[in-house]
Amino acid sequence: MSDTASSSPRREGARVIDRAGIASARRIVVKVGSSSISGDNAGQIDPLVDALAAAYGRGAEIVLVSSGAIATGMPHLRLDARPTDLATQQAAAAVGQNVLIYRYQQSLRRYSIVAGQVLLTAGDIQNPTHRSNAQRAMSRLLDLRILPIVNENDTVATQEIRFGDNDRLAALVSKLIGADALVLLSDVDALYTRPPHEAGAVKIVDVPFGDELRGVTFGDVGAAGVGTGGAGTKVAAARYAAEAGTPVLVTSTANVARALSGDDVGTFFEAVGP
Repeated sequence: MSDTASSSPRREGARVIDRAGIASARRIVVKVGSSSISGDNAGQIDPLVDALAAAYGRGAEIVLVSSGAIATGMPHLRLDARPTDLATQQAAAAVGQNVLIYRYQQSLRRYSIVAGQVLLTAGDIQNPTHRSNAQRAMSRLLDLRILPIVNENDTVATQEIRFGDNDRLAALVSKLIGADALVLLSDVDALYTRPPHEAGAVKIVDVPFGDELRGVTFGDVGAAGVGTGGAGTKVAAARYAAEAGTPVLVTSTANVARALSGDDVGTFFEAVGP
């Protein structure tokens, strides 16, 4: 994974070196996948927001990277399956992003938290001017205690310049804003040495910095036909963020409150030393 982003703005404060440190991290990026907050799982938005609001309430700056625009828009376009052509994907995203942000804001209103929508393309990260504008806007939103909700701008993105999945986007955003921790959420509680439904799968608890995870086989994570990421994309994103100085926790959306409280859940990727 490569990009042309400049060095990230590091922040003063205690360095997060393990799960427990996430509870006191001051700037946290949380990424949630399509299958976790759309369709039959749309009801998981409220518990997710509860966890984000708890961290926000103790003073943390939270950025949510949320997939789900296309999946949320599909029912409104009377689509039974994720569209494969770019134009219909863009149309679904245009409708779904509006509905998705509305759902988040309705839930956040219970805590008097205001969301700010930030839509990015890979080209925005690669272009120095656009990247600087995005960095400045998100930093200002956080200063104003607004909760940025970031997604790929699917309505204008093309196949050639797409992020591919929002795990990568979350890692890039973490570097862009100098996050103290990144939490990648999916439908599975942690990473395993092979797809967790297979015999002999063993949970991976900690990944030291530089560990190449030899002998590990990753399958997909998330509901088939809805999300685009998988365990492999999470590992790639986690490695990128860790190399930029941001530790990463990979766990399930159901565990988000425990993850943000520093509990012993998920798979923790250590970051490069100072």
